[in-house]
Amino acid sequence: MDFALLLSTFVTVFLAELGDKTQLATVAISGTSNRPLAVFIGSSSALVLASLIGAIAGGSIATVVPADLLQLLASAGFLVIGLRLLWPMLKGQEVSTGGSQD
Repeated sequence: MDFALLLSTFVTVFLAELGDKTQLATVAISGTSNRPLAVFIGSSSALVLASLIGAIAGGSIATVVPADLLQLLASAGFLVIGLRLLWPMLKGQEVSTGGSQD
């Protein structure tokens, strides 16, 4: 087993999940329940399954699409998402929260 790859993957996913909506949902569910172990098992099982699907899909796609192109597409996707989130601020508009204004 490649322990450097294992460690870098663990650190990357761990840091990416801190403060993520998944963690916030887990905190919310745990706060409404008196069974934190069940919430932990459910949320960690879901994360493991989602990660497994991602790893299998990534491995399958990598056999068809070159890794450099995948990285370029992922980078472009994150750039587009970031720009779309920042665009209202860059244009000087307020970001709508979906609520009604009185």
